[in-house]
Amino acid sequence: MAATDTAPPDATRPAHRDGNVLRWLAAYTVSLVGDSVYFVALGWSAQKAAGPAEVGLVMASGALPRALLMLGGGVVADRFDPRRVILGSDALRCLLILAVAAGIALTAPALWILVAVALVFGAVDALFVPAVGALPPRITSPDQLARVTGMRSLSMRLGQIAGPPIGGLAMGLGGPAAAFTVAGLLFALSLPLLLTIRIRSLVTPDAERPEPGTARQDLLDGLRYIRRHRLIGPLVAAGAICELGLTGTLNVGMVLLNAERGWGPFGYGWIVSSFSAGAVASAALLAIVGWLPRAGLMMGGTLLVGCAGAATIALMPTLWLAAVLAAVIGLNAGVFGSLDNALIQTAADPAYLGRVTSVVMLTMVGLAPLSYPLVGAAIGVWGAAPVFIGCGTFAGLGAAVALASNAVRRAELPRQRPGVTT
Repeated sequence: MAATDTAPPDATRPAHRDGNVLRWLAAYTVSLVGDSVYFVALGWSAQKAAGPAEVGLVMASGALPRALLMLGGGVVADRFDPRRVILGSDALRCLLILAVAAGIALTAPALWILVAVALVFGAVDALFVPAVGALPPRITSPDQLARVTGMRSLSMRLGQIAGPPIGGLAMGLGGPAAAFTVAGLLFALSLPLLLTIRIRSLVTPDAERPEPGTARQDLLDGLRYIRRHRLIGPLVAAGAICELGLTGTLNVGMVLLNAERGWGPFGYGWIVSSFSAGAVASAALLAIVGWLPRAGLMMGGTLLVGCAGAATIALMPTLWLAAVLAAVIGLNAGVFGSLDNALIQTAADPAYLGRVTSVVMLTMVGLAPLSYPLVGAAIGVWGAAPVFIGCGTFAGLGAAVALASNAVRRAELPRQRPGVTT
Protein backbone atom coordinates (compact mmCIF):
# COMPACT_ATOMS: atom_id res chain seq x y z
CA MET A 1 0.00 0.00 0.00
CA ALA A 2 1.36 3.40 -0.95
CA ALA A 3 2.45 5.65 1.87
CA THR A 4 0.46 8.70 2.81
CA ASP A 5 1.92 11.79 1.17
CA THR A 6 1.93 14.93 3.31
CA ALA A 7 3.11 17.15 0.45
CA PRO A 8 0.58 19.32 -1.36
CA PRO A 9 -0.59 18.24 -4.82
CA ASP A 10 1.25 19.42 -7.90
CA ALA A 11 0.36 23.09 -8.26
CA THR A 12 0.89 23.05 -12.03
CA ARG A 13 -1.35 20.10 -12.87
CA PRO A 14 -5.16 20.35 -13.08
CA ALA A 15 -7.20 17.42 -11.80
CA HIS A 16 -8.18 16.11 -15.23
CA ARG A 17 -4.49 15.74 -16.11
CA ASP A 18 -3.38 14.38 -12.74
CA GLY A 19 -2.62 10.66 -12.98
CA ASN A 20 -3.36 10.21 -9.28
CA VAL A 21 -6.86 11.68 -9.64
CA LEU A 22 -7.48 9.73 -12.85
CA ARG A 23 -6.53 6.44 -11.18
CA TRP A 24 -8.97 7.21 -8.36
CA LEU A 25 -11.63 8.13 -10.90
CA ALA A 26 -11.08 4.88 -12.82
CA ALA A 27 -11.35 2.83 -9.62
CA TYR A 28 -14.47 4.70 -8.56
CA THR A 29 -16.09 4.27 -11.99
CA VAL A 30 -15.38 0.55 -12.11
CA SER A 31 -16.82 0.17 -8.61
CA LEU A 32 -19.96 2.11 -9.60
CA VAL A 33 -20.49 -0.10 -12.64
CA GLY A 34 -20.11 -3.09 -10.33
CA ASP A 35 -22.79 -1.58 -8.07
CA SER A 36 -25.20 -1.28 -10.98
CA VAL A 37 -24.52 -4.83 -12.18
CA TYR A 38 -25.04 -6.11 -8.62
CA PHE A 39 -28.44 -4.43 -8.33
CA VAL A 40 -29.53 -5.89 -11.67
CA ALA A 41 -28.42 -9.35 -10.56
CA LEU A 42 -30.11 -8.98 -7.18
CA GLY A 43 -33.42 -7.75 -8.58
CA TRP A 44 -33.69 -10.36 -11.33
CA SER A 45 -32.61 -13.14 -8.99
CA ALA A 46 -35.35 -12.12 -6.55
CA GLN A 47 -37.87 -12.09 -9.38
CA LYS A 48 -36.87 -15.60 -10.42
CA ALA A 49 -36.89 -16.88 -6.83
CA ALA A 50 -40.27 -15.43 -5.82
CA GLY A 51 -42.37 -12.61 -7.30
CA PRO A 52 -42.84 -8.85 -7.66
CA ALA A 53 -43.60 -8.22 -3.97
CA GLU A 54 -40.47 -10.08 -2.92
CA VAL A 55 -38.35 -8.00 -5.31
CA GLY A 56 -39.28 -4.91 -3.32
CA LEU A 57 -38.50 -6.74 -0.06
CA VAL A 58 -35.05 -7.75 -1.23
CA MET A 59 -34.15 -4.28 -2.53
CA ALA A 60 -35.44 -2.61 0.66
CA SER A 61 -33.37 -5.04 2.74
CA GLY A 62 -30.20 -3.43 1.44
CA ALA A 63 -31.42 0.13 1.90
CA LEU A 64 -32.27 -0.34 5.59
CA PRO A 65 -28.79 -1.09 7.01
CA ARG A 66 -27.25 1.44 4.63
CA ALA A 67 -29.44 4.18 6.09
CA LEU A 68 -29.15 3.04 9.72
CA LEU A 69 -25.36 2.66 9.69
CA MET A 70 -24.42 5.57 7.42
CA LEU A 71 -23.67 7.97 10.30
CA GLY A 72 -21.50 5.34 11.95
CA GLY A 73 -19.66 4.96 8.66
CA GLY A 74 -18.84 8.66 8.83
CA VAL A 75 -17.27 8.18 12.27
CA VAL A 76 -15.15 5.31 10.90
CA ALA A 77 -14.03 7.43 7.92
CA ASP A 78 -12.87 10.20 10.29
CA ARG A 79 -11.07 7.83 12.68
CA PHE A 80 -9.21 5.85 10.05
CA ASP A 81 -7.56 6.44 6.69
CA PRO A 82 -10.50 6.79 4.22
CA ARG A 83 -8.61 4.93 1.51
CA ARG A 84 -8.10 1.93 3.78
CA VAL A 85 -11.81 1.96 4.60
CA ILE A 86 -12.61 2.04 0.87
CA LEU A 87 -10.15 -0.78 0.16
CA GLY A 88 -11.53 -2.89 2.98
CA SER A 89 -15.18 -2.35 2.09
CA ASP A 90 -14.54 -2.95 -1.62
CA ALA A 91 -12.67 -6.16 -0.80
CA LEU A 92 -15.56 -7.31 1.41
CA ARG A 93 -18.06 -6.58 -1.34
CA CYS A 94 -15.92 -8.48 -3.84
CA LEU A 95 -15.65 -11.57 -1.61
CA LEU A 96 -19.35 -11.45 -0.70
CA ILE A 97 -20.58 -11.22 -4.29
CA LEU A 98 -18.20 -13.86 -5.64
CA ALA A 99 -19.24 -16.22 -2.82
CA VAL A 100 -22.89 -15.64 -3.71
CA ALA A 101 -22.10 -16.31 -7.38
CA ALA A 102 -20.45 -19.61 -6.46
CA GLY A 103 -23.39 -20.58 -4.26
CA ILE A 104 -25.99 -19.74 -6.89
CA ALA A 105 -24.03 -21.68 -9.51
CA LEU A 106 -24.51 -24.79 -7.38
CA THR A 107 -28.17 -24.28 -6.49
CA ALA A 108 -31.14 -22.05 -7.33
CA PRO A 109 -31.12 -18.62 -5.60
CA ALA A 110 -33.20 -18.82 -2.44
CA LEU A 111 -35.03 -15.73 -1.20
CA TRP A 112 -33.45 -15.84 2.26
CA ILE A 113 -29.97 -15.89 0.71
CA LEU A 114 -30.73 -12.82 -1.39
CA VAL A 115 -32.12 -10.95 1.63
CA ALA A 116 -29.02 -11.84 3.65
CA VAL A 117 -26.74 -10.68 0.82
CA ALA A 118 -28.64 -7.39 0.51
CA LEU A 119 -28.39 -6.79 4.26
CA VAL A 120 -24.64 -7.40 4.38
CA PHE A 121 -23.99 -5.43 1.19
CA GLY A 122 -25.98 -2.48 2.54
CA ALA A 123 -24.04 -2.54 5.81
CA VAL A 124 -20.70 -2.54 3.98
CA ASP A 125 -21.94 0.26 1.72
CA ALA A 126 -22.53 2.35 4.85
CA LEU A 127 -18.75 2.29 5.35
CA PHE A 128 -17.87 2.75 1.68
CA VAL A 129 -19.99 5.82 0.87
CA PRO A 130 -18.73 8.26 3.58
CA ALA A 131 -15.13 7.21 2.97
CA VAL A 132 -15.50 7.90 -0.77
CA GLY A 133 -16.85 11.36 0.04
CA ALA A 134 -13.93 12.08 2.38
CA LEU A 135 -11.24 11.10 -0.14
CA PRO A 136 -11.24 13.84 -2.86
CA PRO A 137 -9.68 16.58 -0.64
CA ARG A 138 -6.85 14.14 0.07
CA ILE A 139 -5.98 13.53 -3.59
CA THR A 140 -6.25 17.02 -5.05
CA SER A 141 -5.88 20.65 -4.03
CA PRO A 142 -8.84 22.78 -2.84
CA ASP A 143 -8.95 24.82 -6.06
CA GLN A 144 -9.49 21.59 -8.05
CA LEU A 145 -12.34 20.19 -5.93
CA ALA A 146 -15.10 21.59 -8.16
CA ARG A 147 -13.49 19.95 -11.18
CA VAL A 148 -13.11 16.63 -9.31
CA THR A 149 -16.77 16.88 -8.24
CA GLY A 150 -17.80 17.29 -11.88
CA MET A 151 -15.63 14.34 -12.90
CA ARG A 152 -17.14 12.25 -10.10
CA SER A 153 -20.65 13.14 -11.27
CA LEU A 154 -19.75 12.03 -14.78
CA SER A 155 -18.53 8.73 -13.35
CA MET A 156 -21.80 8.25 -11.51
CA ARG A 157 -23.77 8.80 -14.72
CA LEU A 158 -21.48 6.43 -16.61
CA GLY A 159 -22.06 3.77 -13.97
CA GLN A 160 -25.82 4.23 -14.24
CA ILE A 161 -25.66 4.02 -18.05
CA ALA A 162 -23.19 1.15 -18.46
CA GLY A 163 -24.07 -1.05 -15.49
CA PRO A 164 -27.63 -2.18 -16.31
CA PRO A 165 -26.86 -3.32 -19.90
CA ILE A 166 -23.77 -5.21 -18.70
CA GLY A 167 -25.79 -6.83 -15.93
CA GLY A 168 -28.63 -7.66 -18.32
CA LEU A 169 -26.22 -9.19 -20.84
CA ALA A 170 -24.58 -11.32 -18.14
CA MET A 171 -28.01 -12.44 -16.89
CA GLY A 172 -29.06 -13.35 -20.41
CA LEU A 173 -25.89 -15.34 -21.17
CA GLY A 174 -25.24 -17.08 -17.88
CA GLY A 175 -28.06 -16.35 -15.47
CA PRO A 176 -27.74 -14.91 -11.93
CA ALA A 177 -24.42 -16.64 -11.21
CA ALA A 178 -22.78 -14.95 -14.22
CA ALA A 179 -24.20 -11.53 -13.32
CA PHE A 180 -22.98 -11.76 -9.72
CA THR A 181 -19.58 -12.95 -10.96
CA VAL A 182 -19.24 -9.92 -13.26
CA ALA A 183 -20.13 -7.59 -10.38
CA GLY A 184 -17.58 -9.25 -8.09
CA LEU A 185 -14.85 -9.07 -10.74
CA LEU A 186 -15.53 -5.35 -11.26
CA PHE A 187 -15.09 -4.76 -7.51
CA ALA A 188 -11.87 -6.80 -7.69
CA LEU A 189 -10.63 -4.67 -10.62
CA SER A 190 -11.01 -1.48 -8.59
CA LEU A 191 -8.71 -2.75 -5.81
CA PRO A 192 -5.31 -2.55 -7.61
CA LEU A 193 -6.23 0.91 -8.90
CA LEU A 194 -7.01 2.07 -5.36
CA LEU A 195 -3.68 0.66 -4.14
CA THR A 196 -1.77 2.97 -6.50
CA ILE A 197 -3.43 6.17 -5.25
CA ARG A 198 -1.27 8.60 -3.28
CA ILE A 199 -3.09 10.55 -0.59
CA ARG A 200 -2.02 13.48 1.54
CA SER A 201 -2.93 14.00 5.16
CA LEU A 202 -5.29 16.85 6.00
CA VAL A 203 -3.86 18.16 9.25
CA THR A 204 -6.13 19.86 11.76
CA PRO A 205 -4.28 22.31 14.08
CA ASP A 206 -3.77 20.87 17.57
CA ALA A 207 -5.79 23.69 19.10
CA GLU A 208 -8.81 22.79 16.97
CA ARG A 209 -8.45 19.00 16.99
CA PRO A 210 -11.33 17.36 18.90
CA GLU A 211 -10.47 15.05 21.78
CA PRO A 212 -11.02 11.40 20.84
CA GLY A 213 -14.06 9.87 22.51
CA THR A 214 -16.46 7.00 22.10
CA ALA A 215 -18.11 6.38 18.75
CA ARG A 216 -21.35 7.87 20.11
CA GLN A 217 -19.54 10.98 21.34
CA ASP A 218 -17.81 11.37 17.99
CA LEU A 219 -21.14 11.06 16.19
CA LEU A 220 -22.85 13.66 18.37
CA ASP A 221 -19.81 15.92 18.07
CA GLY A 222 -20.07 15.71 14.27
CA LEU A 223 -23.78 16.57 14.31
CA ARG A 224 -23.10 19.58 16.56
CA TYR A 225 -20.31 20.67 14.22
CA ILE A 226 -22.69 20.66 11.25
CA ARG A 227 -25.43 22.49 13.16
CA ARG A 228 -23.08 25.25 14.34
CA HIS A 229 -21.16 25.77 11.10
CA ARG A 230 -22.29 29.00 9.39
CA LEU A 231 -21.91 27.57 5.87
CA ILE A 232 -22.17 23.78 6.15
CA GLY A 233 -25.31 23.86 8.33
CA PRO A 234 -27.46 25.76 5.78
CA LEU A 235 -26.00 23.75 2.88
CA VAL A 236 -26.87 20.42 4.51
CA ALA A 237 -30.35 21.67 5.46
CA ALA A 238 -31.01 22.96 1.94
CA GLY A 239 -29.88 19.69 0.37
CA ALA A 240 -32.03 17.61 2.74
CA ILE A 241 -35.17 19.65 2.01
CA CYS A 242 -34.47 19.47 -1.73
CA GLU A 243 -34.03 15.68 -1.64
CA LEU A 244 -37.24 15.19 0.35
CA GLY A 245 -39.21 17.38 -2.04
CA LEU A 246 -37.85 16.25 -5.39
CA THR A 247 -36.55 12.68 -5.20
CA GLY A 248 -39.92 10.95 -4.81
CA THR A 249 -41.51 13.29 -7.35
CA LEU A 250 -38.91 12.73 -10.03
CA ASN A 251 -38.69 8.96 -9.46
CA VAL A 252 -42.14 7.68 -8.49
CA GLY A 253 -44.14 10.70 -9.62
CA MET A 254 -42.64 10.73 -13.10
CA VAL A 255 -43.80 7.17 -13.74
CA LEU A 256 -47.33 8.02 -12.64
CA LEU A 257 -47.33 11.29 -14.61
CA ASN A 258 -46.50 9.43 -17.83
CA ALA A 259 -49.20 6.87 -17.16
CA GLU A 260 -51.74 9.63 -16.46
CA ARG A 261 -50.88 11.50 -19.68
CA GLY A 262 -50.79 8.36 -21.80
CA TRP A 263 -47.15 8.88 -22.76
CA GLY A 264 -46.27 5.44 -21.40
CA PRO A 265 -42.79 3.92 -21.08
CA PHE A 266 -41.64 5.70 -24.25
CA GLY A 267 -42.41 9.10 -22.76
CA TYR A 268 -40.88 8.14 -19.42
CA GLY A 269 -37.68 7.10 -21.18
CA TRP A 270 -37.47 10.40 -23.05
CA ILE A 271 -38.02 12.49 -19.92
CA VAL A 272 -35.51 10.55 -17.81
CA SER A 273 -32.96 10.61 -20.63
CA SER A 274 -33.40 14.38 -21.01
CA PHE A 275 -32.92 14.89 -17.27
CA SER A 276 -29.78 12.75 -17.36
CA ALA A 277 -28.46 14.64 -20.38
CA GLY A 278 -28.85 17.93 -18.52
CA ALA A 279 -27.11 16.50 -15.45
CA VAL A 280 -24.25 15.17 -17.59
CA ALA A 281 -23.85 18.56 -19.28
CA SER A 282 -23.57 20.31 -15.92
CA ALA A 283 -21.04 17.76 -14.66
CA ALA A 284 -18.99 18.19 -17.82
CA LEU A 285 -19.12 21.98 -17.36
CA LEU A 286 -17.65 21.73 -13.86
CA ALA A 287 -15.07 19.17 -14.98
CA ILE A 288 -13.90 21.45 -17.80
CA VAL A 289 -13.94 24.93 -16.25
CA GLY A 290 -13.06 23.82 -12.71
CA TRP A 291 -14.36 27.01 -11.08
CA LEU A 292 -17.51 29.14 -11.18
CA PRO A 293 -17.90 32.65 -9.75
CA ARG A 294 -20.31 33.46 -6.90
CA ALA A 295 -20.56 29.74 -6.17
CA GLY A 296 -22.95 30.03 -3.21
CA LEU A 297 -25.31 32.41 -4.95
CA MET A 298 -25.21 30.37 -8.16
CA MET A 299 -25.90 27.19 -6.18
CA GLY A 300 -28.99 28.73 -4.55
CA GLY A 301 -30.18 30.18 -7.86
CA THR A 302 -29.86 26.92 -9.79
CA LEU A 303 -31.66 25.09 -6.99
CA LEU A 304 -34.52 27.59 -7.19
CA VAL A 305 -34.79 27.20 -10.98
CA GLY A 306 -34.69 23.41 -10.69
CA CYS A 307 -37.47 23.44 -8.07
CA ALA A 308 -39.60 25.72 -10.23
CA GLY A 309 -39.12 23.37 -13.18
CA ALA A 310 -40.05 20.32 -11.10
CA ALA A 311 -43.18 22.10 -9.85
CA THR A 312 -44.39 22.94 -13.36
CA ILE A 313 -43.34 19.91 -15.43
CA ALA A 314 -46.71 18.23 -14.81
CA LEU A 315 -48.38 21.26 -16.44
CA MET A 316 -46.59 20.74 -19.77
CA PRO A 317 -49.19 19.92 -22.45
CA THR A 318 -46.90 17.84 -24.71
CA LEU A 319 -44.18 15.27 -24.24
CA TRP A 320 -41.49 17.25 -26.03
CA LEU A 321 -42.03 20.28 -23.79
CA ALA A 322 -41.82 18.06 -20.72
CA ALA A 323 -38.58 16.54 -22.05
CA VAL A 324 -37.05 19.98 -22.67
CA LEU A 325 -38.02 21.12 -19.19
CA ALA A 326 -36.58 17.89 -17.73
CA ALA A 327 -33.24 18.74 -19.39
CA VAL A 328 -33.35 22.20 -17.80
CA ILE A 329 -34.13 20.65 -14.40
CA GLY A 330 -31.27 18.18 -14.79
CA LEU A 331 -28.84 20.93 -15.79
CA ASN A 332 -29.71 23.08 -12.78
CA ALA A 333 -29.85 20.13 -10.39
CA GLY A 334 -26.41 19.03 -11.56
CA VAL A 335 -24.88 22.49 -11.04
CA PHE A 336 -26.50 22.74 -7.60
CA GLY A 337 -25.33 19.28 -6.52
CA SER A 338 -21.77 19.82 -7.74
CA LEU A 339 -21.39 23.25 -6.15
CA ASP A 340 -23.06 22.12 -2.93
CA ASN A 341 -20.68 19.17 -2.65
CA ALA A 342 -17.58 21.21 -3.52
CA LEU A 343 -18.44 23.99 -1.05
CA ILE A 344 -19.03 21.50 1.76
CA GLN A 345 -15.77 19.68 1.09
CA THR A 346 -13.70 22.87 0.96
CA ALA A 347 -15.33 24.32 4.10
CA ALA A 348 -15.34 21.20 6.30
CA ASP A 349 -12.67 20.68 8.93
CA PRO A 350 -10.69 17.57 7.89
CA ALA A 351 -11.41 15.97 11.26
CA TYR A 352 -15.16 16.04 10.52
CA LEU A 353 -15.25 15.42 6.76
CA GLY A 354 -16.36 11.77 6.97
CA ARG A 355 -19.20 12.57 9.36
CA VAL A 356 -20.31 15.54 7.28
CA THR A 357 -20.37 13.33 4.18
CA SER A 358 -22.35 10.64 5.99
CA VAL A 359 -25.06 13.13 6.97
CA VAL A 360 -25.29 14.46 3.41
CA MET A 361 -25.57 10.93 1.99
CA LEU A 362 -28.09 9.91 4.65
CA THR A 363 -30.52 12.52 3.31
CA MET A 364 -30.19 10.93 -0.14
CA VAL A 365 -30.30 7.19 0.62
CA GLY A 366 -32.14 7.24 3.95
CA LEU A 367 -34.59 10.11 4.18
CA ALA A 368 -35.48 10.80 0.55
CA PRO A 369 -36.96 7.31 -0.19
CA LEU A 370 -39.43 7.88 2.65
CA SER A 371 -41.30 10.20 0.28
CA TYR A 372 -41.90 7.45 -2.32
CA PRO A 373 -45.12 5.97 -0.85
CA LEU A 374 -46.40 9.43 0.11
CA VAL A 375 -45.97 10.75 -3.44
CA GLY A 376 -47.63 7.68 -4.93
CA ALA A 377 -50.61 7.86 -2.56
CA ALA A 378 -51.02 11.62 -3.05
CA ILE A 379 -51.04 11.31 -6.86
CA GLY A 380 -53.61 8.55 -6.56
CA VAL A 381 -55.90 10.94 -4.66
CA TRP A 382 -55.26 14.35 -6.27
CA GLY A 383 -53.55 13.61 -9.59
CA ALA A 384 -50.02 14.43 -10.74
CA ALA A 385 -50.14 18.21 -11.27
CA PRO A 386 -51.09 19.30 -7.70
CA VAL A 387 -48.55 16.91 -6.17
CA PHE A 388 -45.73 18.07 -8.46
CA ILE A 389 -46.55 21.70 -7.66
CA GLY A 390 -46.66 20.98 -3.93
CA CYS A 391 -43.44 18.99 -3.87
CA GLY A 392 -41.61 21.53 -6.03
CA THR A 393 -42.75 24.31 -3.73
CA PHE A 394 -41.61 22.36 -0.67
CA ALA A 395 -38.20 21.76 -2.29
CA GLY A 396 -38.06 25.49 -3.01
CA LEU A 397 -37.91 26.02 0.75
CA GLY A 398 -34.44 24.49 0.53
CA ALA A 399 -33.42 27.21 -1.90
CA ALA A 400 -34.91 29.78 0.48
CA VAL A 401 -32.85 28.37 3.37
CA ALA A 402 -29.68 28.58 1.28
CA LEU A 403 -30.30 32.08 -0.08
CA ALA A 404 -31.33 33.39 3.36
CA SER A 405 -27.87 32.55 4.68
CA ASN A 406 -25.33 35.33 4.26
CA ALA A 407 -22.53 32.75 4.46
CA VAL A 408 -24.01 30.80 1.54
CA ARG A 409 -24.62 33.88 -0.61
CA ARG A 410 -21.02 35.00 -0.11
CA ALA A 411 -19.46 31.54 -0.43
CA GLU A 412 -16.77 31.14 -3.07
CA LEU A 413 -14.73 28.20 -4.27
CA PRO A 414 -10.93 28.53 -4.03
CA ARG A 415 -9.51 30.17 -7.14
CA GLN A 416 -7.23 28.20 -9.40
CA ARG A 417 -3.61 28.87 -8.42
CA PRO A 418 -1.38 30.80 -10.85
CA GLY A 419 0.61 28.44 -13.00
CA VAL A 420 -2.08 25.76 -13.25
CA THR A 421 -2.78 25.11 -16.92
CA THR A 422 -6.05 23.69 -18.19
